[in-house]
Order: sequence, then C-alpha cells, then structure tokens
Amino acid sequence: MGKNLSNSALAAYRRDGYCFPVPALSPQEVAQVRGSLEAHEARTGEPLQGNFRHKAHLLFTWVDALVHHPKIVDAAEDILGPNLLCWTSNFFIKEANSPGFVSWHQDAFYWGLSKDDVMTAWVALSPANLQSGCMKFLPGSQTQDHIEHVDTFHKDNLLSRGQEIVVKVDDEKTVDCILAAGEMSLHHVKLVHGSEPNRSSDRRIGLAIRYIPTDVRQLKVRDSATLVRGVDHHGNFDHEPRPKRDLDDAALAAHADAVGRQVKALYSGTDKKAFRA
Repeated sequence: MGKNLSNSALAAYRRDGYCFPVPALSPQEVAQVRGSLEAHEARTGEPLQGNFRHKAHLLFTWVDALVHHPKIVDAAEDILGPNLLCWTSNFFIKEANSPGFVSWHQDAFYWGLSKDDVMTAWVALSPANLQSGCMKFLPGSQTQDHIEHVDTFHKDNLLSRGQEIVVKVDDEKTVDCILAAGEMSLHHVKLVHGSEPNRSSDRRIGLAIRYIPTDVRQLKVRDSATLVRGVDHHGNFDHEPRPKRDLDDAALAAHADAVGRQVKALYSGTDKKAFRA
C-alpha cells in the first residue's frame, strides 16, 4: 500500500499507464475551487484565457493549494517517489455545448524532459463523463516508444500545438475515464489519450497537474518548477515562488517568467510566442 494508492491501483498504473477514479477533493473543496475560478472569470468578464490557463498555481493561491494538496501529492509520491516537483499545471475547460476537443496524443512529445518519469494528476472540478467529453485512454500505450505526431493548430483543439499522433486509434480498445467532481485520474506521460467535445449543459473543468521527480532535466531551455515535497539535490530547475496573494505583482512576474520559458520549450521549431487563447 502507498500513502494514497492501493496495491491494485499501483499495479494498474504500471500495467495500463493510468488509474482512476482516485478520491482527491471533498465536495466543499470542489465548490471552493470552482467558485474561486468563476469569481475571477466574473471579474474579467470572460472565461480563463491563454497564458492564465497554464501554470496557474503561480498566479492564484487556490490553485497553489491544489498542486500541494496532500491527497494529490501522496498519490504522486506513491508513483514517482518522495522528492517531487510540479513542472506545470494546465486548466482544460470545455464550455457547455462547445466544439473544443483534445486529439489523440502523448503528453511527452514536445515537452523536452529527459525521461519518462512524469505523471499527470487530472483533477475533475465538474463531472467528466461521456456527455461532457471525458478523457479516453488507450491501455498499455505508455510501453510504446514516442509516436510520431503532426501539428494541426486546429482552432478547436485544446492542445498547445493541436498535436495528434499519426497512427489510427481503435476506439474499441479505448477506456472512458469517467470522473465525478472531486475525483482524479493519474496517467503516464507516454499514454495515448484524447477527449471529445462537451455536449452537456455544464462546463467540463479539469486541472492537469504534471509531477516529476527532482532528477528529471529539461533538455530545451533552463526551466523552472515548484518543489512540492521532499528535497531537490539536483538543481535541474529554478524553483518557483508560491503566490502570497492572487495576481499580486510578484505572482504576475513569477508567472510571466515561468511561462516564457515553457513557451520556448513547447513551441520550439514554430513561430509561436505565447499559448493560444
């Protein structure tokens, strides 16, 4: 038994490349986080956009609390070990009855990280089901080498480059990752996965938190990350400061610096200079 995960959950992750559902947040915590997100959106008059969807834990204290949440970090430790960095966090928000989708892809393809000891904790802040466009996984695909991808930059694709694998996925072999609000899934960086549009009357809100052990390196740029547990004996990443107040000057500066580095890594080889809205 791990700190959070059962032996069967750990075995499933190692065999299939994912495990779910894993309890993460209470209903009260879900309401608080979603309320904070939507209060910010109400103040700005639009859904969370562009760079603010990425590394939001450097901007908002309530997202910072999530990437440090004991239940979430315990699960990451069960899989990756005791010394952990949060490399990034990404909001994946599909508005009600909207065309946004995620093509079949592997997370690792453009990230520039030195090895595949990378795990995503995908935390559902609203129901993720067949109607709302939950993730779909291809079991065991994490055991394959990195698959060739093509960039589409499709306007409705929620990925940074609209990247998709060049091989056809047999839908009959995939698994629907259905989550209640407050549950999370865990998946390996090489697992092939994607999701369809949200055809429901509610937003589908998920926060993907990417954890790495401290010995991982970034091969493209001098990168930054947030130490969430243990110690960092390697110094491969500059440590990011935790926000003291939402969107204060220090938080905005730290976020701009961190996102600027990540954009250089993720869009290497293209003319893109910022995350898409």
